[in-house]
Order: sequence, then structure tokens, then C-alpha cells
Amino acid sequence: MRGLILIFAAGAVLSAIFCAALIPVLKKLRAGQYILGYVEEHKAKSGTPTMGGIAFVAAAAAVAAAAGLFADRLSAVALTFGFAYLAVGFLDDFLKFRFRRNLGLRPYQKVIFQLAIALIAGIFCYRSGLTYINIPFSGYSFDIGLWIIPLSALAFIATVNSVNLTDGLDGLAASVGFWYFAAFAALMIVLAEGRTSLSDLSVILCGVLAGYLLFNTNKASLFMGDTGSLSLGGFAASIAVFSGNTLYIIIVGIMFVLSSISVILQVIYYKRTKKRIFLMAPLHHHFQKKGYSESKIVYAYSLVTAAAGLLCLCFIL
Repeated sequence: MRGLILIFAAGAVLSAIFCAALIPVLKKLRAGQYILGYVEEHKAKSGTPTMGGIAFVAAAAAVAAAAGLFADRLSAVALTFGFAYLAVGFLDDFLKFRFRRNLGLRPYQKVIFQLAIALIAGIFCYRSGLTYINIPFSGYSFDIGLWIIPLSALAFIATVNSVNLTDGLDGLAASVGFWYFAAFAALMIVLAEGRTSLSDLSVILCGVLAGYLLFNTNKASLFMGDTGSLSLGGFAASIAVFSGNTLYIIIVGIMFVLSSISVILQVIYYKRTKKRIFLMAPLHHHFQKKGYSESKIVYAYSLVTAAAGLLCLCFIL
């Protein structure tokens, strides 16, 4: 327990320091967020420094190195995939502020990069024998063999984009991510009957997100950008898939999932009827249009995520 507290605290402190140091640099570079015109509630946020993901991912890497996680194959590969998605997000953010526009990478370019990384992850799982998946609430696991490749690839693509869609309010993606990683850390410790490198990585990620939230809660002085949200999704998928808990993403990450589902339903319904199901998608914007404050929405999303994690733990304890 002492070791977990130490890496959590180290991650939180280092992340806060890195964020504080990064903000003036981003301001000097004029690397601010461009707000879409139709998101009227967010007009005041235009110009807020973005790409804060650089700070908390750098902090996570530093603490992981100090804790020896790069010496373990699974945690090292999980970190690598997180970095890979960070690179895609950084390129997207860089193009936005370089050309002073809201469009970075084109959609097809994002898909190509993300799919390539996801397929590599699936192949890694197959070649490493990580072909067992745990069935939630049952206590059973099954070897799905070659099917681990498409399942893992789908998990990566879905998780990365779902986290990206959830990053729409101050503190939302980071708060939900905090409870997501906390739940997975607990799940892995219970299932493995002790700490693992992936559970330690999850605790470190909780710590760096806690430090980052000092600057990201409403009113935010730093946004994570696609640099942060895509890397966060990469870490979330890696930890779940490599630990055999892919199916738990749907439960523990329910609020990430709902962000994607709300967008998909909105697009399909609008194309068929020219009407909308939600006032605005993703779902958190619908609640915002209904008059709920950002803080209340973030609290509700975090509460549901924490409850989902506790529910999963109840069935394996």
C-alpha cells in the first residue's frame, strides 16, 4: 500500500509542476484552443492553452521510469501505445494552432493512424499469448485465439475516440479517467491477488490526472487537447486489453461509451429524419443545453464511473 501511495503522490506532484511550467510556454507560443462557433457556452474558453496532455503524460513516463515499469514488458508496451496515440493527438493539435483553425488532421488521416496502432496492438496480444478475456460478473475467462486481434483493435479504436469525445467540458475526461483507472487498478489487484505492473501504471495515471485537474477544473486554465485525450484513450485501452479485461471497458467506461453512442445515434437519426434526439451531442453538451452546470455534469459522470467500478468489484471480491 505504501508503494501505491508513493507513486500516486509522485505522479500528482510532478504532473502539477509540469502543468504549471507548461502553461506560460503554451501562452508564449499562442497554442490556444479554438472553439467551434456553434458551442456558444464555450466562447469564453477560446484561447485557453491546450496540449496539456504533454505535461501529465510526461509526468506519468517519469514516475513509471522511476518505478521500473519500463523494465516490465506489458507496462512498457502499454506506455508505448499511449505515447503512440499522444503523437497522433499532438500532430492534430499542432496543425490547429499552426494554421489558426479548428481542423487539424483530416478525419481519414486520423482513422488511418489510429487503426494502424490498434491493429499492431491486436497483433501484439496474439503473438504474446494474451488471448484470454475475463467475462464480467461471472468469474470465467475464455481463450479466443486469433479473434483477439479484431477485438483488441476494436477496443482501442472505440476507447480512444470515446475518450476524445468525452473531452468537452472542464475536467470531464480527466475526472472520468481518474475513476476509470482507479477502478481498473483495484480490479487487477484483486484478480491477480496482488500488485502488477499494469495496476501500478493505473495508479500512476490516477496521480497525474489528479495533478492535472488542479488546472483543468472549471474554469480551466489548461486543456489536454487531442494530445491528452487520445493518449488517455490509448492508456485506457492498453491497460484493459493487456490485462484480459477488455469487456470491462464497456462497464467501467460507461460514460465514455455513452459519449460515442449519443453521437452515433444523433448522426443516424438526423440523416434519416432531419431531426435531433439530443439538443446537442455528445451527451454532456445535451445536459449543458438543458441548463446543468459543467461542475454538476462532471460530478455526475464521475459518480457513475466510480459506482460502475465498485459494482464490478462487488462481483469478484
